[in-house]
Amino acid sequence: MPTLPSPRERRRLREAMAMTERQVATAVGVTRRTVRSWETGRTTPVGRKREAYARLLAAYAAELDQKKRAKRERRPENSRTAPAKKPDTPSAEAPAPAPPPEPLTHNASLKDVLPGEPSPARRPTPSRKKPLNRRPVRTVEEDSRSRQSAQRRKEKAEALAGAAAAEAARLTPAQAFDELYAHASPSLVRQTYLLTGRRTLAQESVERAFQQAWHRWPEVTVDADPAGWVRGTAYDYATAPWHRFRRACRHPDPFTGERDGRALRRTLLDLPPMYRRTLLLHDGLGIGLPETAAETEATTTAATNRLLHAREAVVEQLPDLGDEAVLLERMRELATTVSAPAVATAPAVRLASERRAKFWTRVAIAVTVLIIGATAFTAVTAPARYEPTPAPGQRVGGVPAPKGPQKLDKQDLKLRDTLRAVPLNGPGRLLPRIP
Repeated sequence: MPTLPSPRERRRLREAMAMTERQVATAVGVTRRTVRSWETGRTTPVGRKREAYARLLAAYAAELDQKKRAKRERRPENSRTAPAKKPDTPSAEAPAPAPPPEPLTHNASLKDVLPGEPSPARRPTPSRKKPLNRRPVRTVEEDSRSRQSAQRRKEKAEALAGAAAAEAARLTPAQAFDELYAHASPSLVRQTYLLTGRRTLAQESVERAFQQAWHRWPEVTVDADPAGWVRGTAYDYATAPWHRFRRACRHPDPFTGERDGRALRRTLLDLPPMYRRTLLLHDGLGIGLPETAAETEATTTAATNRLLHAREAVVEQLPDLGDEAVLLERMRELATTVSAPAVATAPAVRLASERRAKFWTRVAIAVTVLIIGATAFTAVTAPARYEPTPAPGQRVGGVPAPKGPQKLDKQDLKLRDTLRAVPLNGPGRLLPRIP
């Protein structure tokens, strides 16, 4: 069976090749929803689809590596033509290189990176014309030094990952699950309560997500972000539309805690569930846009639009949060300080998961036995040979075929009753008279 990269790497390769989900689905022979499910880690391809998908990703990776090698080969040629020594004093003929552009931080406005007119608050001020040489040409020594440092960082990261994997391998599955539960359940129940506004539903969602994680623990352990896997499952269960039919989940719980956070929490609950979830993931937890889009099973553009519309709706209700930095600070503070109910212990969650698995296994066995019994009963009681149905009656010599006793009408019934009421010896006019 061919090996596949991680779901995040699959998405990165597709976006690096500027391919859409529909194009990849057409190349593999599946639907767009299936490709999105593969990139989010919800499902894993099997059989021929897995082989086709692995070949496509391998081709993407090979083409990207080829482009990188070609770019590295062009760099030394440019560095040979560049002067080996920089001038000591700047002159008018060789203007000083401009500093590299400032990297985009997490607090930067999304409207500045999207196509279109930027927001008035972030509108760039007019500046002087920049020189053509924005950054100096790197020499061969600098290029080799940077590659060596990158290789050392990569080796260090691989060593740390190997140490973490070895440490995790020493733990039993129950101990690893207990550590994950102790680490992620308190913050996760606060986030789910902030997402739904209902304490009982938040507690139930987190416990159900960890029960499913224990049931599918081999899949969770190989995931790049086990806490994210549990978070996505809990959010999906908490925002399911069928909860509105439950009497306990029709209305949110009364707000408690600080009065400053009540208005923001009320505004969050007024947003659509997907907008609320995107705003909580990006602004409340500080997750990047690609990761937020993958967790919500949407494209990066759709996640960006949802985030912008959610921010506009919050600012419309709370003008004090018009500054993006203030909104980010309030969302992160609310996600870490909101009071939430306590959840059950890790052994209780594991026991509930095992009981649930046993129950559904017994139900499946009972249904299978019932189907087998019904099939056997039908096979035993069914006729062993074919019995043809009687042929319909036909007219013979103009005489209608006998069809059994006919139904009596009212007149016939009256005559029958009259005849039954007369004595057996008949009426008097039929008896002979003695002279």
